[in-house]
Amino acid sequence: MYFNRLRVVPLFETVKDLREAGSVIRRLLSIDWYRDHVIKNHNGHQEVMVGYSDSGKDAGRFTAAWELYKAQEDVVAACNEYGIKITLFHGRGGSIGRGGGPTYLAIQSQPPGSVMGSLRSTEQGEMVQAKFGLPQMAVRQLEIYTTAVLLATLRPPQPPREQKWRNLMDDISNLSCRSYRSTVYENPEFLTYFNEATPQAELGFLNIGSRPTRRKSSGGIGQLRAIPWIFAWTQTRFVLPAWLGVGAGLKGVCDKGHTEDLRAMYREWPFFQSTVDLIEMVLGKADIPIAKHYDDVLVSESRRGLGAEMRRELLTTGNYVLQVTGHEKLSANNRSLRRLIESRLPYLNPMNILQVEILKRLRCDEDNHKLRDALLITINGIAAGMRNTG
Repeated sequence: MYFNRLRVVPLFETVKDLREAGSVIRRLLSIDWYRDHVIKNHNGHQEVMVGYSDSGKDAGRFTAAWELYKAQEDVVAACNEYGIKITLFHGRGGSIGRGGGPTYLAIQSQPPGSVMGSLRSTEQGEMVQAKFGLPQMAVRQLEIYTTAVLLATLRPPQPPREQKWRNLMDDISNLSCRSYRSTVYENPEFLTYFNEATPQAELGFLNIGSRPTRRKSSGGIGQLRAIPWIFAWTQTRFVLPAWLGVGAGLKGVCDKGHTEDLRAMYREWPFFQSTVDLIEMVLGKADIPIAKHYDDVLVSESRRGLGAEMRRELLTTGNYVLQVTGHEKLSANNRSLRRLIESRLPYLNPMNILQVEILKRLRCDEDNHKLRDALLITINGIAAGMRNTG
């Protein structure tokens, strides 16, 4: 009896899965008994979950955002073909690298027709406390969700104005993904550099997460869970997963003479604007001198060149983001965020310097519990200052 009412919610998260999402839903709904089950027991309503974490770790934030957008379009079209109502379930994290960001902005930038009176989303980690920790804040968050869903339903966001914009997005995505994967998955030095330059290795024995940091005890970046992957880079103020590859993608398209097209896309296409704005916000939180200090103290001399190369890439990304947005400096359109970041620096910077020294000592004395406790204090302090950490 209960089995007959069981909801089936397919999940698509990796880039490969997202690209096949529409065809999978079509095959599912083409099964007569399953379609009848949805119509009879669920009022013709299908829920589909799209995940943000593994797609971002797979291919970089920009490619993941574009693949998620296209997957949602295809899933909505598939359900419409069979006369089935659709609710998209967004498996977002708190960080930009895991699909996080301002709720209103995220909902308003969804593909037209993907928010038809309903939406489901996860809230994870520190964002639960930040958004729902006080009754007044919880009510405000529900107001934001309700307003955004109503507006997205009654006045859907604009789609890309012309096919050329979609082609440019494909070009940026391909270049971005290629650059990201060449660094993260194809450079044999990257994994060792990552373990040296960040507190990732130490996170596992601090017992601060709900799950192990890795799916398997061995393996490279592919076996590392998305939360520690992003959390570790946020600690060093490099926030690499949220921007790596983006600069290469924007530069490649701008160098072909499409800068004005990208500026028009930024002005007129809510999805592209929100994607670029979120990257700009992350770049405003990044701190090159602090990230370099981690390298100088903790990374073997033979691998410091990789860090220097990625810091140059960070500068390139910032320059091209400013070309697209037309802003004079990062976060120029969000002065309150800029002031918040600047007000935290007198507290954040000393904690980062202290964390580097603790890591240096702890790696020579791994069983020192006082150093572990001190490291945990710095981790909590930096996470509180940076927000959007996992």
